[in-house]
Amino acid sequence: MTLKKYHLFGALLLLAACSKPETRLETFARINAEVLKNSKAYSTLKEETSTIGHRLTGSENGHKAEEYTYNKFKEYGFDDVQYQDFEVVAWSRDKIAVTIDGDSVKAVTLGQSPVSADVTGELVDMGNGLAADYDARPEAVKGKIAFFYIGILEGSPKEAHNLHRSEKTAIAINHGAIGVVIYNGVDNGVLLTGTASVNGDLLTVPAICIGKEAGFAIREKMKKKKVQAHITMTNKSGPIKARNVIATIKGSEIPEERLVIGGHLDSWDLATGAIDNGIGSFAVLDIARAFKANNLQPRRTVQFVMFMGEEQGLLGSRYLVEQEVKNGTIESIKYMMNLDMTGNPIGMNAGGKLEDTTFFRNLGADIQKIDTIYKNHITKGLGLHSDHQPFMLEGVPVLGANSNLDRTIYRCYHSDCDDFSLVNEQHMVNMARFGTMMFYGLANADQLPAKKMDSETTKQFLIDNNLKEPLILAGDWKWEK
Repeated sequence: MTLKKYHLFGALLLLAACSKPETRLETFARINAEVLKNSKAYSTLKEETSTIGHRLTGSENGHKAEEYTYNKFKEYGFDDVQYQDFEVVAWSRDKIAVTIDGDSVKAVTLGQSPVSADVTGELVDMGNGLAADYDARPEAVKGKIAFFYIGILEGSPKEAHNLHRSEKTAIAINHGAIGVVIYNGVDNGVLLTGTASVNGDLLTVPAICIGKEAGFAIREKMKKKKVQAHITMTNKSGPIKARNVIATIKGSEIPEERLVIGGHLDSWDLATGAIDNGIGSFAVLDIARAFKANNLQPRRTVQFVMFMGEEQGLLGSRYLVEQEVKNGTIESIKYMMNLDMTGNPIGMNAGGKLEDTTFFRNLGADIQKIDTIYKNHITKGLGLHSDHQPFMLEGVPVLGANSNLDRTIYRCYHSDCDDFSLVNEQHMVNMARFGTMMFYGLANADQLPAKKMDSETTKQFLIDNNLKEPLILAGDWKWEK
């Protein structure tokens, strides 16, 4: 070989070495360094909560938040950003006054309570408000006001399994209650709001929440005498317009297959919704930024979605899925990753029908090599009442993050103390960097770990995960009753 040919051969070898595909671990290391240096999750959430405030669906604030995230996607380099407009009937609170045993009691109206209500009646202690609490005395609340705890009371039977406030309210109404009083489980009089309707429709009776201390004091009174309550309220209900915000990166090899990652941008109006769901939705926004900043081009198409209307009945995610079904495109959605009140992840919750969790364990092992604070804790739990639910009902496998957040933040869930002071910056950074690795690793997989299920398989999957009863209660069971 001549010297000239030798140098040419060497150059070709060097070029081949330089063009060697980046390993997943190398990609994760690059993502990690970039997000640690440039994460915007914390700063954008701080800016939004200080300049816009709450993000109630259909409100002026809600519209401003939609526009804010649309502009951020554009700023981060997305060419394909769309508003998905929808119009629905939505609810908002107005005035409330409550007296119990003649004393004025601080209270918050629960979502979808009537536009106007004025009821007086005897309070009846129904314990935890579960179906089992009515079994022995099914007529106890007929024509009266049901009174029960938001959680599971100490000393309850071990088999007692808590239900959502809306499901407890539905049980009370089904037994003839003319009103519902739920007392909170958080110290210092914190009041909780949120929907009390299982299907998003207006309730036929008023439903309210009072503080923990007031609730237990009233419960003690009721042991000694009959206690009367008077509830008056006005609320607003009518058509509103809202928008999901969707940013898309087209897949490099299998663009016809899509993976969705989303979180609900909307919040209740008692505070700024920094935890519920600022930390989740603004993590999604930063994961999208990281995809662009790191030039990540997965094999499958990925969509980043800011959902509106979750708090009032999954309005935005239901609309998106309904449109996909209507347009015949739902089959192309192969996975949905939902971030709702998530942060500082230590693992993944894989909610699809998996033969095993090997894929997620291997993916997590690579994340753990980047930083050992990630513990690769893999679970397979399923739940309801967040934006993954409409996807799950169509057989789409779902994925979530197993968070390691400070438990004290949950005391402000749906309450007037859910503000930016609760947010931990490092936890948001961790969600952005590990979340980017999770979602990219899934979207770029040679083969997805779970398949989209057909209708009958989905039905059995939900039954096996004990979700049939609550879905029937919510009117979301689309198979035979």
